[in-house]
Amino acid sequence: MNISRRVFLQTAMVGSVIIGFLPRVAFAAPNKLRALRTGLQPGNKTRLVIETSGKPTYSLSYPDGKLVITLSNTGANTSITPSLASGTLVKSVTQTQSGDKLLVTATLNKSIAEIPKSGIMLLEPNGDNDYRLALDFSAGNSATTTTTTTTTAATTPKRTPVIVIDAGHGGKDPGCIGAGGTKEKTVVLNVAKKLKTKLDVAGFKTYMTRSTDTFIELAKRAELSEKHNADLFLSLHANANPSKSMKGFSIYTLSEKASDEEARKLAEDENAVDRIYVEGFKDFEKDIRFALSALQQQALAQMSVEYARKCGRAMRNANITQQAGDRVRSASFAVLRGAVPGALLEIGHLSNKAEEKLLNTASHQDKLVAAIVKSIQNYEFEV
Repeated sequence: MNISRRVFLQTAMVGSVIIGFLPRVAFAAPNKLRALRTGLQPGNKTRLVIETSGKPTYSLSYPDGKLVITLSNTGANTSITPSLASGTLVKSVTQTQSGDKLLVTATLNKSIAEIPKSGIMLLEPNGDNDYRLALDFSAGNSATTTTTTTTTAATTPKRTPVIVIDAGHGGKDPGCIGAGGTKEKTVVLNVAKKLKTKLDVAGFKTYMTRSTDTFIELAKRAELSEKHNADLFLSLHANANPSKSMKGFSIYTLSEKASDEEARKLAEDENAVDRIYVEGFKDFEKDIRFALSALQQQALAQMSVEYARKCGRAMRNANITQQAGDRVRSASFAVLRGAVPGALLEIGHLSNKAEEKLLNTASHQDKLVAAIVKSIQNYEFEV
């Protein structure tokens, strides 16, 4: 994955519009390293410039005698030779690829202190130059061990992550119904409302696809996440199983090929919801909104799985039972077919009498919400 989350989302949403008019589209290329150079600035300061094709997301660390710049979602470029001016603090500059991160390491003649924000500039493309991360520093006391300063843009305030919460089903579509009469649409709406309240308090910007007992087409739910320029889409559901003993939550991400037969059947059942509104039913296999490039699909899938794993871990840490089987499963869920990372969370089984009763209690709903909030707080947004 070689594009930042924010660039990916913007590219995907623009691409979804263009696809409607063009049979093929050239999507934005991954962020690539363009140039490395050093120079001297007034006050005998060293300037290190890292030029990239896209706006970089980066972090700085200061191991002994070195300055390491970690660029997220950026590819190495071994064809370039660093241009090093004489008289600077930089002896050499190397690049190392580590997964989807590029580590640019400057070996120094003298130790430096942590670079202040005033010494960090992110310059927009200008003339023949692409994006440039410019770092100004001088010799000083070494930073203690390894100090990391993460910044998406030194000149831009950090953007608040946007979460879209989807309460499944609604209106004339009750979803599954438990033996005690509990309707899926009701219990997931209660949890979704509590989740929004807690996320708002935690400092996130949140939207709900529905806040009342309303029927909404699956495509419109996905479109709402794109409309709000969301960083994460979370669809809440409650499950049913022929085996009345089956219990526990499960987490699903989007995949054209189901991870297992049960996941395939669940996606088929969830996608059938739109057949309630026959006139508006869409063939999601031909849905142009998901006709993204292979690179974008891969990036979206990776981000979704990353969140799903964190969500599952947070739920298990809260001692919430997980359904037996793979910890993260996947299938072709229509509601997840947007240009936004997301997951579908089945919070439990209404077909299990004990779990149906549990899902109706305020204490368990609060427990679920607390775990989901924790998972979102632990998710690494690149906004």
